[in-house]
Amino acid sequence: MSDQRRTTPLDRRRFLTLAGGGGLVAATSTVTGFATIPANASAFPDDPFRLGVASGDPRPDGVVLWTRLAPDPLAPDGRAGMSPRTVPVQWQIAEDPRFRHVVRAGTERASADLAHSVHAEVDGLQPGRDYWYRFRAGREVSPVGHTRTAPAAGAALSSMTFAFASCQNYPAGYFNAYRHMADEDLDLVVHLGDYIYEGTAQGSLGRGHLPTVECRSLADYRIRYGQYKSDPDLQAAHAAFPWVVVLDDHEVDNNWADEVDGHGAGGPEFLARRAAALQAYYENMPLRRSSMPSGYDMQLYRRLTYGNLAQLNVVDSRQYRDDQACGDGRRFDCEERLDPSRTLLGTEQESWLLDGLGGSPTTWNVMANQIFMMQADSAYGPEQAFGMDTWDGYAAARSRLFTGIQERGVQNFVVLTGDAHRSVASDLTVDFDDPESRAVGTEFLGTSISSGGDGQDTDDWGRRWLAENPHMKFHNVQRGYARCVVTQDEWRTDYRVVPYVTERGAPIRTRASVYVEAGRAGIQDVSEG
Repeated sequence: MSDQRRTTPLDRRRFLTLAGGGGLVAATSTVTGFATIPANASAFPDDPFRLGVASGDPRPDGVVLWTRLAPDPLAPDGRAGMSPRTVPVQWQIAEDPRFRHVVRAGTERASADLAHSVHAEVDGLQPGRDYWYRFRAGREVSPVGHTRTAPAAGAALSSMTFAFASCQNYPAGYFNAYRHMADEDLDLVVHLGDYIYEGTAQGSLGRGHLPTVECRSLADYRIRYGQYKSDPDLQAAHAAFPWVVVLDDHEVDNNWADEVDGHGAGGPEFLARRAAALQAYYENMPLRRSSMPSGYDMQLYRRLTYGNLAQLNVVDSRQYRDDQACGDGRRFDCEERLDPSRTLLGTEQESWLLDGLGGSPTTWNVMANQIFMMQADSAYGPEQAFGMDTWDGYAAARSRLFTGIQERGVQNFVVLTGDAHRSVASDLTVDFDDPESRAVGTEFLGTSISSGGDGQDTDDWGRRWLAENPHMKFHNVQRGYARCVVTQDEWRTDYRVVPYVTERGAPIRTRASVYVEAGRAGIQDVSEG
């Protein structure tokens, strides 16, 4: 990742061997360094760490450590088998996976109000270093997770490697891609949304949604997260690296927008649902207390910097947007999408984003974004059709953002996107309808982990996109994730795909590598495998 000194580099194969192949280092009988176990230590009906461990939002001096006590994650009351009692949970973070050199330790109080989740904000760590962590509740010790702090502010970095992913529909397929992701050596993982799906789908794999109703209450959402986070492959990827997360629509309701649901209906009922969904999201993600919801509002947009190499601007495209234009859906003629008064990010967040990009001290300026920004005309011939839930439905807001980027002289602008269940690499241009228009940046749209089922190399939709949108340079409809290798001179995105998700054990390969050169906006090369 950097030219700074770090602890002994993580041997990924050795880490997985310790973990029994599961990505989680098994807890041993030795718990040296934890405080003495009290005589009345909490007893649990089953392992309380069945949802695994995670870390997130790394800074140069620290990271968030997460777990949630859940001996029965699918309990119908949403309490995961826990009593209303508050439970003290100890944590340790060490320089080695055997905890011979514990450098920080503490205790958090896991309460029923937050589903007995733990968000330990650890500071006092060294920048650009590998660490291992674990928890203890009563006499039970969690699996061990691995994390890595961000490099020091302004540090001269030669490279960093990270992955981004989205859209993991539990009934649609197994999370095979996460098993392979856990075997990588990454500085972090960026998750761009649709961590759960709120609907009633059951599928044919024996992974049907629980509860069987559409999620609306806090108990519903808690059970749904308990189901998803019980997946061993997802747990492996969480335990292997720090994650940076942001939600999209399915964590609440398909295509919701600000204070209205996906059908355009608002009012107290939806706001109560939104509040329940956001609370459950916070309870199950490695987020800082600054992101704890207040009613139906949640602070999610934020900025992370990796030395002098990359600045990551995480945006929230749901809580502040105007409702979708022209009744949502795919539209051939929608003047409303061109209305300059409409917003996707909201005035405050848009200003925050542009100010951060304009004042960035790094080579690469990255926007972690939920719905694709490139124009995607999906109709053959001169007539054009666009989806209203994407940036195409907010075309004037997109133009305003691009103008702001140009005015501030922002270089090496890269957008990372999920949501669409397909992979696309595209130039971002001032005028998408003009093939000669100057590029202002590059977008990497990443496919889903499992949503959409097995997928295929291409489909009719993809053929239309490539035919009608010359700024698109690569397209694929298989499942997987994207791995980004970033240096001072070059950005390379590897589209890592699996051939199927309807069975376990799928192999993985790099379907294409897409290259962007620092100082030259737009894609320079695509190497397909």
